[in-house]
Amino acid sequence: MKVKNFAVVLMMVGSVFSTKAQSFEGVKELANRRVPWLASKLVFSTIPKEDGKNVFEISSKKDRIYIAATDVNSASSALNWYLKYYCYRNMSHMGDNMAPIEKLPEIDEKIRIVSPYRFRYALNYCTISYTMSFYSWSDWERELDWMAMNGVNLMLAPVGVEAVWQNTMMRLGFSQKEIFDFIPGPAFNAWWLMGNLEGWGGPISQNMIDQQSLLQKKILKRMKGLGIQPVMQGFYGMVPTSLKNNVKKIKVIDQGKWVGGGFARPDFLLPTDPYFEKISQIYYYEMKKLYGTDIHFFGGDPFHEGGNSKGVDLTLCAKEIQKQMHLSFPASTWVLQGWQDNPSTKLLEGLDKSKTLIIELFGENKANWEARKGYEGTSFVWSNVSNFGDKVSLYSKMQRFSDEVYRAKSGPYGNFLSGIGIIPEGIHNNSVAIDFMLELGWHNKKVDTKEWIKSYVKYRYGKSNDTVLAAWQGFLETIYSSPEIYQEGGAESIFCARPSTNVESISSWGTRKRNYDMQKFADAVRLFVSVSKEFEESETYQVDKIDLVRQVNADKGEMVYQTMIDAINKKDIILFEKSSKQFQRMIIQQNDLLSCNSHFSLYTWLKQATDFGTTPHDKEVALRNAKEQITIWGPYDPKTNLRDYAFKEWGGLLGSLYVDRWKQFEKQQLGILENQVVSSPNYYEMEKKWAAEKELFVPHLLTKEEESSLINIILQ
Repeated sequence: MKVKNFAVVLMMVGSVFSTKAQSFEGVKELANRRVPWLASKLVFSTIPKEDGKNVFEISSKKDRIYIAATDVNSASSALNWYLKYYCYRNMSHMGDNMAPIEKLPEIDEKIRIVSPYRFRYALNYCTISYTMSFYSWSDWERELDWMAMNGVNLMLAPVGVEAVWQNTMMRLGFSQKEIFDFIPGPAFNAWWLMGNLEGWGGPISQNMIDQQSLLQKKILKRMKGLGIQPVMQGFYGMVPTSLKNNVKKIKVIDQGKWVGGGFARPDFLLPTDPYFEKISQIYYYEMKKLYGTDIHFFGGDPFHEGGNSKGVDLTLCAKEIQKQMHLSFPASTWVLQGWQDNPSTKLLEGLDKSKTLIIELFGENKANWEARKGYEGTSFVWSNVSNFGDKVSLYSKMQRFSDEVYRAKSGPYGNFLSGIGIIPEGIHNNSVAIDFMLELGWHNKKVDTKEWIKSYVKYRYGKSNDTVLAAWQGFLETIYSSPEIYQEGGAESIFCARPSTNVESISSWGTRKRNYDMQKFADAVRLFVSVSKEFEESETYQVDKIDLVRQVNADKGEMVYQTMIDAINKKDIILFEKSSKQFQRMIIQQNDLLSCNSHFSLYTWLKQATDFGTTPHDKEVALRNAKEQITIWGPYDPKTNLRDYAFKEWGGLLGSLYVDRWKQFEKQQLGILENQVVSSPNYYEMEKKWAAEKELFVPHLLTKEEESSLINIILQ
């Protein structure tokens, strides 16, 4: 496709974003929910797009803030811009700084911001499960307000697809048991939607399906009001493995096993089989019946993460999948994940690329957009994962985000760059990196993080000073630096490891390696904490303080662990017992520190799970899902490599399962050092037993004095 024609293609892809006069009711309601002290002072008006791009303007006059924007989403971004850069106010997943301001700041000269991109995208399938498994409507309401304020206008939204599948399978003659065996529990939906597993975490109930369907209807209505387009789940050939038992001579491809060792993937139904058209038509009909016709984007990735495509004509498959999508939803766009080798060149060859969008997932480490020459001339969104499993870790290659987006935009494939996005597997972490990435959607030039951070500190905490700013410059040079090193997420905490004399990583694809100067980071944290008195009323400062001190303690744990292992190798019983006891004390210190804040408390996650269910069965399933996801994950196999993939360095978990595992390790190693015959601890059974218990781990909160004393001990 010639570059000169591609601008037309991009406009076709984004044509669903209307340029006509907008209603601003959505952003007015948002302002009433989040900043009632400002809402009555806001005046909105419509302005045209600039060369097809979103625009907002902000000005002030006589105690009124005037926002002119191309649409409600841009107006929400403008509201957030005013809050951040004039009021020094901020809403985040890790604490809020949204207190009223007595006198509204004036704007000396009108601000005009044009987004270089058509799309500002959000969410990974995994985010839906690792962060949002048990979201209530109030959680989603907050989430969508945050998304709109941060300019997100395209968002993955597959909640409630269980009902679509249930209705589809009922019409195909499946029994209720077969349907419930196919649909997973609430904490494992992501990997079902990606065609990695079926049924794990169940049995679900009809009540659960109905609850999520009702929730999705509320989500979609609110998204429409805020100008956020949903990416719904399309039918891409994934079918239950039981289908081949019900329909003879059907052409399905066995997709083999997914990671974990025991998860059988759903089958892939060849689009050349007549049954493919039948299922597609039923599926999309049920989608319309439940969620309406105003859907313009569909996700779904055939052969995700190593699915078997041997002998399959990928080009023909892609063409037929998209054809069926367009028969039910004309001109809809197929959104595919740029992850590992997906989507393949052969698959892309079968697509109408004017109605295809690739989400480049792994931008912090790779440049698939470049290696694939703009995905062979396909519109793409530059994104980064950064966090895996919603693990608690401080990490992000922030300057790389800006550099790579600018390089992609200004390079030979810039015409195919349609947007930027955030694709974390979990979103309750590293607020600074998430804010920065989405703000890049409104910047035309490369952004220097060392300059940008000065404004971030002000709006994050409501004020700044030289000390806290110097600390943040230190963070940019350590935990948030951008080394040219491949790394899947942040450095993991040894406290959370299944004990061993050779712990390489806590999760199978993670790392314990610190790609930063730990001493330099610790010094920056001490600087940050030194001004605690000045920020003691700031919720966001308190959240960050605990997170930063937690990281220092986890870093120190690495050194104590190594002392333990050295003692074992030297057969030094006294040194081993001393260092082991020190290590366990540090775990308890970490537990007590993190229990001080709901953002780092196991109870928060488990309470959300029990609140999710409305019947005893549903509450039991949700609680079991919540505990298993962060421990054994699945399947029920001691050899699973998914174990601890989504581990959490949280208060409650550290003080129970994690410290208990290390106590067993100490007992075993002391026995060996004393030449006794000892058996190895059965950590898997410990984990499985912990996950099956009903304990919610209500935290014991420290007093402010106790918390301060504990922080001083850790930072010594």
